[in-house]
Amino acid sequence: MEEDKAGWLVPQEKYLLAGIHIGTRIKTADMKRFIYKVRQDGLNILDVKQIDERIRLAAGILGRYDPKDVLVIASRFYAANVAKKFGEVLSVPVIAGRVVPGTLTNREIKQFREPKIILLADPKAERSALYEAAKLNIPVIALCDTDNETKYVDFIIPANNKGRKSLALVFYLLARELAKKWGLIKEESEFSHTLAEFEEAASFRKVSNVVSVKPTVK
Repeated sequence: MEEDKAGWLVPQEKYLLAGIHIGTRIKTADMKRFIYKVRQDGLNILDVKQIDERIRLAAGILGRYDPKDVLVIASRFYAANVAKKFGEVLSVPVIAGRVVPGTLTNREIKQFREPKIILLADPKAERSALYEAAKLNIPVIALCDTDNETKYVDFIIPANNKGRKSLALVFYLLARELAKKWGLIKEESEFSHTLAEFEEAASFRKVSNVVSVKPTVK
């Protein structure tokens, strides 16, 4: 899946097919600037161009950090499994599933982590980690749907953060862009993983908390 000639990370049609732009019927003031229109059925539609730009910018921010200093947290079903795939590809630590209170603040628990930046799949679902990160001044990047409040989120990736295909596409693109920035590949064509792999991962039925340790980029 190569970058679109128009400068998009993927052709616009790929975004539309994944439903990455389909929001909810709820629109928060925080997310209003990312909304393109409201459909007749009441669903808020996100601006696909802004989604593309924000995924690219988020990869640029994350790429400044060492992979081991990035922590991905994804508690919901689809997000947890595709986040695990992302972690396996890039050797990035991932918490998939329930976040234990104190994960970032309590050194006495085995789940304790000390990341330098955090990527959340949904700031509503992972609110305890969001609040702990805010206390510690740890930067937070988050996938935010139209119904998300974004207080304490430092960088927003507007996206449908509930759909399987949407989540797979976001994490696939972030993985591909970061593989380049971290020197795992020299060119996009060298990225051996496919969007289908990420979609399959998102559909996997078992969720467990994991921390990935070895990259699988070839």
